[in-house]
Amino acid sequence: MRYSHQREEILKIVQSTRCHPTADWVYDEVRKVIPNVSLGTVYRNLNQLVNTNNINALNDGPVIRYDGFMEMHDHFKCKKCDTIYDIDHHSMNIIYELNQNTNHTISNYSLNLEGICCDCVETTNN
Repeated sequence: MRYSHQREEILKIVQSTRCHPTADWVYDEVRKVIPNVSLGTVYRNLNQLVNTNNINALNDGPVIRYDGFMEMHDHFKCKKCDTIYDIDHHSMNIIYELNQNTNHTISNYSLNLEGICCDCVETTNN
């Protein structure tokens, strides 16, 4: 893949946030640095970054969100405010046991939890 200043900026932006942004959010941020960038360029570069395993794509219903934190981790989505949080990778023991107790070879997995985040619980209780 050829070097691209636009792709480099997009990667830097996605990797610098933990908010799991949409393409539109990334586009708004990139325009602060590269004002003439097009939305199509942002989508194309996000797809290339996903295809080259530089970032992950998270299906969040009708939208795709992007994750630049590439270490193994899981996700928690608040059903009230739609925020997606990274959570520590504590479920590895389950995966290890599954690998040991079956003839399956697990190469990858995804764990997505849903509930109400602490901020929304606190807001509801007040």
